[in-house]
Amino acid sequence: MAEVIWGLATSHVPSIGAAMDREKTQDDNWKPLFDGYQPAREWLAEHKPDVAIVIYNDHANGIDLDIVPTFGIGTAERYPVADEGFGQRPVPEVVGHPELSLHLLENLVDDGFDLTVFQELEVDHGLTVPLSVWTPEPGDAWPCPVVPLLVNVIQYPQPTAARCYALGKALGRAIRNFPEDITVGVLGTGGMSHQLAGARAGFINSDFDRRFLAEIQSDPAKLAALSREDYVRLAGSEGIEMIMWLIMRGALDDDITRVHDTYFVAASNTAAALALFENKADSRALQPA
Repeated sequence: MAEVIWGLATSHVPSIGAAMDREKTQDDNWKPLFDGYQPAREWLAEHKPDVAIVIYNDHANGIDLDIVPTFGIGTAERYPVADEGFGQRPVPEVVGHPELSLHLLENLVDDGFDLTVFQELEVDHGLTVPLSVWTPEPGDAWPCPVVPLLVNVIQYPQPTAARCYALGKALGRAIRNFPEDITVGVLGTGGMSHQLAGARAGFINSDFDRRFLAEIQSDPAKLAALSREDYVRLAGSEGIEMIMWLIMRGALDDDITRVHDTYFVAASNTAAALALFENKADSRALQPA
């Protein structure tokens, strides 16, 4: 039986990847963000899973906007890094885990989630930046194989937060039903509050972001009850990406331990954050008063 050992939520802002690629992480504008990542990176280096599932959205790089699936999953052996108009990022190609991908696909379809299947897929910054946040110097390979799980947060109607949380619950069940004894890390990506165009371009709501960071652990059902319109109003038109964090949270147990979090404003007109959870209850919280 497979075991989910941690969940990581992180922004996938493309300029974060660019700062790493161009060795700008110690510049005054970037240093506080990358300093905030360090405790999580150290912990993750000691808790490497056998496979990671990365929940992300494509940005019209691997998927044409003429056909945008609500949910999709990659089943390939390898995922090339997309050229997003300025050359491929200098990071390794992503290795897949077809056996787990196909197992998840079958279980999720049987659980009522109809996924688009990508047997070939180029992955963009939505997936590679979170991997770089986790492992800034991967060398020739990322820490483990990856299963890409794609979500439409680009075109209306996006899935509801409640549907994403339910998908996370089903994903957790499917992972635990995998017959091999492997460990799995689950990454939810995107956000936090930001709006890139329109009358509210540059909008950031730090109060909502911080409340979301707290409630993603303590009361995810409350966040799942918010409508699409709530997320756009409170977090901006692109802030709706945070519904992908709820898929990660749903895959974890009800009781989890927060290892580390950090929050930074602003990365390319975007609030950026990281939250890392170990998938077990804090033993201190279980002791009688």
